[in-house]
Amino acid sequence: MIQTFQMDADWLPFDPNPSKPTYTPPPGSVDAHCHVFGPGDQFPYAPERKYTPCDAGKDLLFATRDFLGLSRNVIVQATCHGADNRAMVDALGAASGLARGVATIKPDISPDELKALDNAGVRGVRFNFVKRLVDPKPDAYYLSLVEQIAPFGWHIVVYFEAADLAERWNFFTSLPTTVVVDHMGRPDVTQPIDGPEFGLFVKLMAEHPNIWSKVSGPERLSVSGPPTYDDFVPFARRIVESFPDRVLWGTDWPHPNLKTHMPDDGALVDLVPRVAPTEELQHKLLIDNPMRLYWEGE
Repeated sequence: MIQTFQMDADWLPFDPNPSKPTYTPPPGSVDAHCHVFGPGDQFPYAPERKYTPCDAGKDLLFATRDFLGLSRNVIVQATCHGADNRAMVDALGAASGLARGVATIKPDISPDELKALDNAGVRGVRFNFVKRLVDPKPDAYYLSLVEQIAPFGWHIVVYFEAADLAERWNFFTSLPTTVVVDHMGRPDVTQPIDGPEFGLFVKLMAEHPNIWSKVSGPERLSVSGPPTYDDFVPFARRIVESFPDRVLWGTDWPHPNLKTHMPDDGALVDLVPRVAPTEELQHKLLIDNPMRLYWEGE
């Protein structure tokens, strides 16, 4: 039976007509954080979801990628699909090798199912600790998943809010894999860049060379707002300049669960030279680092 899904009334759809960026990304650039939603009648949204998005399938994702001047995608499983990775895997299969995936899995997944995800192009799993989006589990739950993915050499993506970093510090620093932090751990950009909150995140990266960061999410973090997101830029630039070999960038298209404004994706691309001010830094951020993490040896 075909199911129909109604987008949440307070949930904004993505901008269907982004501007053409004035910045031209170097050939081969990777959008290392984006999603696909449904379509819901083909890939139903999870019953346990905490939001219902607009449909935003693979064809729109790839068209947006091309329009923005990007070449590849890393598609991150969104919480609205739970651990049903079919929409993401379907997109990987249609990408002609130009996309990789980050899955959500549960402990009852079988080795054969993990192997199928690996063959499809999945290279990591995501652990979400943002309490308004999911109900976080005990550490033992996640550690059991770490053991299951170990044979595949996958990395772990963690999503949390800055106020929760101290509580999760011991867990994050115990993980034996590469760990990629979504959106710089969601810092409060109204606080001083050299203050204790962001300082703790910088310390996390400085003391643990297996930890990477995505310098993404200005539309989530900024208070000053679009199109320039001036309060976001110094935080992202600090991470890029301090850890140039462990940073990734992504659009976050189609921008899940935003309720204040929907960004112009062209304006997000135009932030790249502001957070990575040299060609060398831009190349590392957009090409070298994501290719090493997601396509190395292929």
